[in-house]
Amino acid sequence: MIVALAGGVLAATGPAVSASATTYPSWADVQAAKASASAQQAKVDEINGLITSLTQKVADTQAAAAKAGQVYQSAQTKFDEAALREQTLTEQAGSAEKTAAASETQAGQLAAQLGRSSNSDVTSNLLSHPTGAKDLLYQLGAMSKLTEQADGIYEQASQDRGTAQSLADQADVAKKALGGLRDDAQDKLEAANNASASASNALADQSANKTRLDAQLTALTTNATDVEANYNTGVEEARKAAEAAAARARAAAAAATTTPNASGWVRPSGGSQTSGFGIRVDPYNHVTALHAGVDLAPSCGAPIFAAHAGTVLFAANGGGYGNEVILDNGGGISTAYGHIVNGGFLVRAGQTVQAGQQIARVGSTGWSTGCHLHFETRVGGAATDPVPFMAARGISV
Repeated sequence: MIVALAGGVLAATGPAVSASATTYPSWADVQAAKASASAQQAKVDEINGLITSLTQKVADTQAAAAKAGQVYQSAQTKFDEAALREQTLTEQAGSAEKTAAASETQAGQLAAQLGRSSNSDVTSNLLSHPTGAKDLLYQLGAMSKLTEQADGIYEQASQDRGTAQSLADQADVAKKALGGLRDDAQDKLEAANNASASASNALADQSANKTRLDAQLTALTTNATDVEANYNTGVEEARKAAEAAAARARAAAAAATTTPNASGWVRPSGGSQTSGFGIRVDPYNHVTALHAGVDLAPSCGAPIFAAHAGTVLFAANGGGYGNEVILDNGGGISTAYGHIVNGGFLVRAGQTVQAGQQIARVGSTGWSTGCHLHFETRVGGAATDPVPFMAARGISV
C-alpha cells in the first residue's frame, strides 16, 4: 500500500504485490509420490522446478529493485541540479537588480545635474562678459564632459537593467520546470519502493520454502526416514536463532541511541567530513555533478542515527546512493542517509523513528570508494547544504 506523507512524497507501508499464489507440495504429497518410480520422478522434477523458480524470481526482483533505485537516483539528481540552478539564478537576478537600480539612480542624478546646468546660458554670458571668458569656457568644457559621462552611465544602466531582467526571466523558467522534475523524482521513489517490496516478498518466499523443498528432495531421493522430523527441528532452531539475533540487534541499536539537543536534532554519525556539498568530480565515476550532501567517515559498521524525528519514506536500494534511508522529518524537511552496509537496515518504510534512534549502519554500497555516510538535508524536496542547515539547528557536521 502507498500512502502520502508530509512534503508530498509517497512511501510504501506494506507489500506492493500480492503474496505468491504458487502451490507447494506437502510432506504427505512427497510420501504419496514414493509409491511409484514415475510419480517419484515427477515430484522430484516439480520440486527442482520450484527451487529454480524461487531462485530466479529473487534474482529478477533484486535486479529490478537495483534498476528502479538507479532510475530514482537519476531523477532526484536532475531535480537537485535544476533546483540549485534556479536558486543560483534567483540570487544572481537579485544582485543584478540591485546593480541596475544603483546605475539608474546614478543616471538620474546626472540627468538632474545636467538639467540645472542647462538653465544657465553659457554662450550669452561669454558674449556679454568677455572678461570672464576663461571661467565660462571652463563651464562649457565641463558640461561637455558631463554629457559624455552621462551617455556612458545611461548606456551602462540600460545594460544592467537588461541583465537583471534576463536573469529574472531565466530564474522564472527554471522555477516553472522544478514542479515537473519534483513530481518525476517522487514517482521514481514510489516505483523504487514498490520494486524493493517485490524483492523482499520474493526473498521471503524463497526463505520460507526453499529449505523445506530441499528437505523434500532428500526424502524423495534417499532412504532416510527422519527427514521431516529433522527439518521441523531445524526450522525451530532457526526461528530461535533469528529471534535471538533480532533481540541482540535491538539491544545494540538501543545502546547506540544518542540524545538530541534542545532543537530536537542530532549529528547523524561520527567521523570527520570528507566531502562537502556542491559541484564536484565524482570520485567513483569521475563525472562532474552535484554532490547533494556531505560525507562523514566513521568506521565501517558505525551507527547511523536519525538526525530528527520522522517517518521512514524509503529503506531500499537507492542506485548510486547504495542502500539508503530517507526520513520525512515534517514541515517540508527530509533527510537522507546513503551507502548503508548490506544487511544494515534497522528500519522499514512507514516506520516512525525518534531523533537519535539508530536507523542503520555505515557501509560502502552504491557509488562509493570506502565506508562512509552520505548525508542529505532537503527542504521542499530540494537538496540544501547540510552544513549551514544543521548549524542553524545547533549541530556541526
